[in-house]
Amino acid sequence: MTAGKPIRIGIIGSGNIGNVHMEVMKKVPEAEIAAVTDVYLPLAEARAKQYNIERVYESSDKLLADPSIDAVVIAVSNEWHAPLAIQALEAGKHVMLEKPMALNLESARQIVEAERKAGKVLMIPHQLRWEVLSQAVKQQVDKGALGHIYHAKAGWMRRKGIPGWGTWFTQMGKSGGGPLIDLGVHMLDLSLYLMGNPKPVSVYGATYAEFGPRKKGIGSWGTPNWEGQYDVEDLATALIKLDNGATLSLDVSWAALIETDSQPYVQLLGSEGGASIRGNKGKLLAEMFDREADVDLTVPELDEGPRVRMLRHFLSCIETGQQPITSVMTGYTNNLILDAIYQSSQTGNEVKLNWDIE
Repeated sequence: MTAGKPIRIGIIGSGNIGNVHMEVMKKVPEAEIAAVTDVYLPLAEARAKQYNIERVYESSDKLLADPSIDAVVIAVSNEWHAPLAIQALEAGKHVMLEKPMALNLESARQIVEAERKAGKVLMIPHQLRWEVLSQAVKQQVDKGALGHIYHAKAGWMRRKGIPGWGTWFTQMGKSGGGPLIDLGVHMLDLSLYLMGNPKPVSVYGATYAEFGPRKKGIGSWGTPNWEGQYDVEDLATALIKLDNGATLSLDVSWAALIETDSQPYVQLLGSEGGASIRGNKGKLLAEMFDREADVDLTVPELDEGPRVRMLRHFLSCIETGQQPITSVMTGYTNNLILDAIYQSSQTGNEVKLNWDIE
């Protein structure tokens, strides 16, 4: 990495989310897509042609061995997140690791240890933090305008949206879970961030699989494999208690017979004000002179987009050595909560969170 030159980035995984990262990088001149790979090599070759990428590697091993690459984006199925992230860190690369950070808590712990040993930047690309509405709400929270945030409601309810039935998406051993680890991880991360990052201390949750096993509730994302399997949930609900006395309730689904606009949402309940974000609409809520006093929040027409801001933050962290706001420990926190929700669902009991890494 040379001062004044673009940061050279390798893309591991050329599928849907890898393509999203490539599209964004072409908008940011400080980033250069130096190489790409995929287990299905023709797809990597097609992306290289599409984005004029210099090198195509037949394996992630060979890409990570390239000394000219400064950083990598890991955009593969969840089961490979930890092995590839650890390998990349040990190879001296900075890492943008797709969510969820790991398949489970044990894998997340291994990533934390590797990141601390390597001294490289590892960032989880939770793009919802970089939305204009999220940033506007966060600004008011940090100013104390909402007072004490004592409760938050978050969710992402899809009525008919099971992705890639029978593929890795719906296999516990490959994905780590269903909508909870797919959608819930976003809403957990955003809610805790907007609440001021209080520490979660316990979880009570339940998961259900009412539609997926019967091949119902199928969405349009991904290509189904009807010879595959479905052993994850299609709905999850949880209540998370925080160390400042606040609570966070979470509801997520891929399939549910419910009236919904399928938009992610967060509602913050504060002692002095409230906030609501649903899709691309937001509102700040207060009371003045014994009357409701609300302020609508909107996304500017020419907004450059959350992923562009997120990428610029990643590049800045590489240049300065600062910790990204979605650091390895935010990923660990999410995995800690996710594992506890699944455990609570299995046992029927509240689960106290064990913070063995700080």
